[in-house]
Parts: sequence; C-alpha cells; structure tokens
Amino acid sequence: MSPTLSGVDHSLPAPASGALPEELFAELVAFRRDLHMHPELSREEFRTTEAIRRRLAQAGLEPRVLPSGTGVICDVGGDELGRGRLALRADIDALPIPDVKKVPYRSTVKGRAHACGHDVHTTVALGAGLVLAELDQAGKLPRPVRLVFQPAEESMPGGALDMLKADVLDGVERILAVHCDPKVEVGRIGLRTGAITSACDRLELRLDGAGGHTARPHLTTDLVTALAKIATELPAALARRIDPRAGVSVVWGRIEAGHACNVIPQHAELEGTVRCLNLDAWHEAPDLIHEVIDQIAAIYRAKWELTYHRGVPPVVNEATSADLLREAMTFRHGAHAVEDTEQSLGGEDFSWYLEHVPGALARLGVRPVGDPTIRDLHRGDFDADEEAIRVGVELFTAAALLE
Repeated sequence: MSPTLSGVDHSLPAPASGALPEELFAELVAFRRDLHMHPELSREEFRTTEAIRRRLAQAGLEPRVLPSGTGVICDVGGDELGRGRLALRADIDALPIPDVKKVPYRSTVKGRAHACGHDVHTTVALGAGLVLAELDQAGKLPRPVRLVFQPAEESMPGGALDMLKADVLDGVERILAVHCDPKVEVGRIGLRTGAITSACDRLELRLDGAGGHTARPHLTTDLVTALAKIATELPAALARRIDPRAGVSVVWGRIEAGHACNVIPQHAELEGTVRCLNLDAWHEAPDLIHEVIDQIAAIYRAKWELTYHRGVPPVVNEATSADLLREAMTFRHGAHAVEDTEQSLGGEDFSWYLEHVPGALARLGVRPVGDPTIRDLHRGDFDADEEAIRVGVELFTAAALLE
C-alpha cells in the first residue's frame, strides 16, 4: 500500500512535499565539506557542536548543548501536536586516521579524518531539521521531532550513554538513524528487520605465575603455554557452549609474553574482541568467558585477571520502525531504492537507544552510481557521493511526515 503524507499538499513545491530545495542542498554540501576539513575525535567535537548549534539557532530553533560541551539536542515542533516525538539521530565524531584523499575538502587536521561518514550523518540530520522547521512554521508538521547530534560514537561504550543521561529520549516515541554504506549505490538504502549490526566487547587478559628456566617447566607456571591454550581454546569452547546461530566470534589482536627463548616469563597478556550477532548471547558471553579462562588457567596453575570492557549490544531494528523507513524511501525514491542488507559484525552504539524505545537504522548508499571501487569505512581514502545528503534528508523528512 502506498504511504500517505499527513497534512501535505502534493501539488505544493518543496519543501512542503518533503523534497530538498536545491539552494539548501548546496548549503548542506558546503557544511559537510567544512566538517570534513575539520574532523574532531570523540568528546572533542567542540567546533562541530558549535557549527550545528549556530545553524539551528539561525533557523529559529532552540538547540541545547550537552553539559560536556559536545553534542546537541534540538526539538522541532511542540507538544501541542499531541504525539510522541520522532527522534533523528546522527553521530558527529571522527577517527584518528590520516586522510589520504586528494580532494579540495581533505582533512586539515593531521592524523584525523571523517573516515566513517559521520560528517554525512550530521549533515543529513541538520538538513532534515531545517526542512522540518520550515514545515512546522507553515503548520504542516504532523508530529514533533527531536534532532539528536551525538558525540563519541567511536569510543566504547559510546556517547549514546551520555545522551541518555541527558534525558534525550524523554517524550520520544521512536528513533531513526542512517549509516553510510560504501557497498550501496547512492540513491538507495539497505534495510533489514531484526539485528543489523553486532555486539562488540573488548577483552584484556593478564596472566601471572612463577617463571623460570625452559629446561625445568615442571617447576614453573608455564605462562606461554597457558596463554596459547586460552587463545586457541576459548573461541573453540564458546562455539560449543553457545548456539552457533548467535555468531559469537572471539578474535585476538595482541599477544605478549617473554623476552628470551630460554626463559619462561612471569607475566603475559592477551587482548582481543568479542563480537556477537545475538542479544541474548551477548548477555551470556561474559560469564562463560570467565568460566572457560578459569578452567584452562587452573591446569597450568596460572593466576589470571580479565578486564571485560562492555562495548555495545547489537542494533536490532524494530519491525514498525524499519517499515517506516522503507515506506519513506519508497515514497521519495520508489520501491527499487530499498534493498535488503546483511547483518554486519561491526558495532554501533545506536543500539543503546533501542534498549529504551523502538527504532531502526538504515544503511545509506554513498557509492557513486556505476563506480566499481569500494572505499571501505575506517580507511583514509573513504569518501561519499554527496548526493547521499539529499537522499538522507528526504528519507528523514518523509519519515517524519508519514502517518
């Protein structure tokens, strides 16, 4: 069934239909390029925050900066509209990665880049807010909207928790977000109901014991062997202790022990990540990991200490919210503009909001049409076709107008 837009006269020119006027699109492209040239790391997004605040204030809105000085919350439309608010969330931080692109808007900050597309997310939410503010002034906004510009998505456990502490979801009925996807062509979105990202935690394991000569391992705590056993047997044990459909994956990124070939060390370390496709398994994993490590370490009489850093749960798209995004994209760009997407093993702290209210995240296509090159996220050569800004703004705007 075709979606309908509440209070919208389809004969009216943009922005009454939710379309993005060309003049505003040009402004948003310039805004995005300015952010791209001045990337700021997690909880350091002061310039970005001020740029967002200033533009929203110019539109007659009343943005509120978080007490930390980074992050913005801004309402469009009042409670008199009689419905719960629809929140539109964007993350605003960059990554500690050199920008290696040769473009006029290349990062001017050494070793920092918007290599995950957060500058695009921010610009999309800003543009949607500006269009919706104009509709509200014309009496054509059917429901109140809250713009959420979140800091520190790239840190664990994520700036979403800072926003929740600031009561960002008070009065919110539903929350939506987009994330750039370089595998999807511009003009399209990837969508799925259910889990669309994975849980991601971090492990830091330290082992201690009586070292000694490799000629007499029976008189020592053989930490190297203990560490190797944990590194190999923990992932294997979890695969037999948790439903394999939960997709639990333990991958080690750092292992360190010893300084000489004939000396058994007294200290060893192991660090890695735990990724999980399933929310229930994510809750179950810490206890099981502690149990397995304890069993293996006991065989070698190794003392151990595990620091388990909770990261983020998986983003689980709620069905009605995913349908809203599907209908909004179909209304603006046609049913062909929505494609099914797979669940990613990446983490996203948008999931924290979904612990409290229903919502959904869509993958926003940013690959130029016909371009076979895929510039993946978290790489210094990542870039986005800026037409994705128009698509994202119109997606958010249509979602706010749909009944």
